[in-house]
Amino acid sequence: MTGWIEIGALDEIPRLGSRVVRTPHGNIAVFRTESDEVFALDDRCPHKGGPLSQGIVHNKRVTCPLHNFVIELASGQAVAPDEGCTHTYPAKVENGVVWLSVRQTAAVS
Repeated sequence: MTGWIEIGALDEIPRLGSRVVRTPHGNIAVFRTESDEVFALDDRCPHKGGPLSQGIVHNKRVTCPLHNFVIELASGQAVAPDEGCTHTYPAKVENGVVWLSVRQTAAVS
């Protein structure tokens, strides 16, 4: 089951910056590009788990603050020669509000 959750106003995320959303399954980094696109990734670099939310956003990529791995925001894929991938989540902006789609587990009886 997929549900959309409201993250807040787009203006609350700095251009070329991010915001961290805490979930029961780990932190998700929501990034804003210079052109106001939003992307969401697990807040863990596939290399050594560095916090991508603290990285440098450029174009549609983020550079991990620990070892300079470059990650594509749209796919979560590391840019060659780096290797690895981090999980992505659907994100959108509607009427100036950022929404994030996260997988929710169904209750088990």
